[in-house]
Amino acid sequence: MKFRPLHDRVLVRRIEQDERTKGGIIIPDTAKEKPQEGEIVAAGPGARNEQGELVALDVKVGDRVLFGKWSGTEVKIDGEDLLIMKESDLLGVIEASAAAKAA
Repeated sequence: MKFRPLHDRVLVRRIEQDERTKGGIIIPDTAKEKPQEGEIVAAGPGARNEQGELVALDVKVGDRVLFGKWSGTEVKIDGEDLLIMKESDLLGVIEASAAAKAA
């Protein structure tokens, strides 16, 4: 895929959650909510401040992030459903140790 977001935007791939509850009940597709966790696929260079200097993003490709339920714009690139959003729409980065505990 050849796509580079502009300014302070990032391209995010949703990470699907488990299809079962802790009790073992399978959740049907119609009852599932869209995941609010994703992985950064591509990131822009950053935004410019009032002095015109480039301010780099706090996230990088490969980071696992949380975002709001209605954040971003859904796009389809190379047949894959992705989200484009501003860095400010991200709620936080999931650190590697926290991601390992969740799996």
